[in-house]
Amino acid sequence: MSNDAARHGLKAIRTPTGHLMVLREGADVLAEIATLAEREAIPSASFVGMGFLSEVTFGFYDFGKKAFDPKSFRNVELASMTGTIAWQNGKPSIHAHGVVAGADFIGVGGHLLGLTVGTGSLEITIIRHETRLERIVDPGIKANILQL
Repeated sequence: MSNDAARHGLKAIRTPTGHLMVLREGADVLAEIATLAEREAIPSASFVGMGFLSEVTFGFYDFGKKAFDPKSFRNVELASMTGTIAWQNGKPSIHAHGVVAGADFIGVGGHLLGLTVGTGSLEITIIRHETRLERIVDPGIKANILQL
């Protein structure tokens, strides 16, 4: 475990189907998933998660601009996160969507561009697949597409 990971309280254990991660305050969720994928040489995987966030940034893909329009929210609860791990250009490629809600219980969601764990923790169950999957940029829409 790196010093950065230890500082953020990264904990990951192997399970019969993959891994269970528990991330603590300050952890960059997508970076920690990518780090685990590299360290454990995960060929591909699906994951789910829930927990507390100090900040989350969603992106809505604008096909006209070929870019995400981002919007951030602070101090929310991650009600649900789903995603996949694949590879692109020799590095883990994380694709995740989620739903969060604030103290007003109003939910928002979409494509996750960034998540930082808040007070408490965030739990992620990773289900490992044995086939290595790659993502490539589709030239027509300029978006990453998972290749089977």
